[in-house]
Amino acid sequence: MEPIFTNDAIVFGILISSLGFVFYTENLTTGFWPKFYKIVPGLFMAYFIPAIFTTFGVISPEWKTTSAAGDIVSNSSQLYYVASRYLLPAALVLMTLSIDLKAIFNLGSKALIMFFTGTVGVIIGGPLAVLLISIFSPETVGGADFDAVWRGLSTLAGSWIGGGANQTAMLEIYKYNPAKYGGMVIVDIVVANVWMAILLIGIGKKDKINKWLKADTTAIEKLKEKVIHFTQKVQKNPTLSDYMIMLAIAFGTVGFGHFAAKYLSAFFTEFVGNINSQTWRNVFSFLGSSFFWLISISTIIAILLSYTKAKNYEGAGASKLGSIFIYILVGTIGMKMDLNQALENPGLIAIGFVWMAIHAVLLIIVAKIIRAPYFFLAVGSQANVGGAASAPIVAQAFHPSLATVGVLLAVFGYAIGTVGAILCTILMELASKI
Repeated sequence: MEPIFTNDAIVFGILISSLGFVFYTENLTTGFWPKFYKIVPGLFMAYFIPAIFTTFGVISPEWKTTSAAGDIVSNSSQLYYVASRYLLPAALVLMTLSIDLKAIFNLGSKALIMFFTGTVGVIIGGPLAVLLISIFSPETVGGADFDAVWRGLSTLAGSWIGGGANQTAMLEIYKYNPAKYGGMVIVDIVVANVWMAILLIGIGKKDKINKWLKADTTAIEKLKEKVIHFTQKVQKNPTLSDYMIMLAIAFGTVGFGHFAAKYLSAFFTEFVGNINSQTWRNVFSFLGSSFFWLISISTIIAILLSYTKAKNYEGAGASKLGSIFIYILVGTIGMKMDLNQALENPGLIAIGFVWMAIHAVLLIIVAKIIRAPYFFLAVGSQANVGGAASAPIVAQAFHPSLATVGVLLAVFGYAIGTVGAILCTILMELASKI
């Protein structure tokens, strides 16, 4: 169905107005709103309000129209593409300028442990979900040949461990029926976005969660204090020149990232395509993703800039400017969430939610055992499930200085995504035949 507003200029105005409403109400000190935001984080509302607009048909990421000749025409908003390909890497540059890489590494091994726990949770969650759902609804996990549900679920495993490139690789490996693939995409969008919403709500209760986990947050607090101290030391009233230079650094890096990513992705697509082994070709397929290279190059350049005087632009508000871009990205991600889609294929959606619940329970158990802070749990999970587009969102919600942690883990997820997804799919195929 065609939404009320299809012009991206109008839709962008609606998204920005939604963000303005959230920030205005979040800063009120009397009345209903202070009580509301004690329960619900502002970042969640920045995500949820656009989702409501999409659910009620006010805006939409995709829609179909009928031409004068009677042909069905597919249309889509370009706002998420612009936010993820231009504003996200620019935000990562601005937020990473003042990074202290040594302090990031001092966060210790718990970040990696929680990331790999999230990966294992996805790998074992898939087959366990198939087994559990098969008890109540065998036909939901059935299908023969290329219509077999386990083949379709392989694409979810690729997406939830790595990202879009890994998801595409799994579709290529297991040849799931393309006509039914759209149903798996809906499961991916609905389940992953609901889980992200739950993580964002948890951020508002992070102190209580950390207390329950008996977590040691010393390293995280030291990093935050170090960044705050540095910001205060270099703080200044930003001038027009400061803003223009910061934007030049950010978008100059993004421009170079796109330029280099084009050639690197083309080179590695050809290079990987010439590998004799089909298995190894699929394992390294993520190297052909231009988005992978864009995020990697932007982050590497930003880390190098953090060793120069460019880091002093944190005092002029570099991370705040980056946060604006992140919030715009959050709005466009929320816009992709249509709550009505959850009703379209309840069986597959059920598999997705059981799968994600297993992933979550394993993360909670391990976090409790090793006393990992909620930050590591949330970012470790989102680096798997959401990838490079949303892991920095969750990380920066704790503090802008932590956004890079989300990026580094998400990029690592790309590298292991296909291997992990293949293992998960083998187990799902076995589970579907029990």
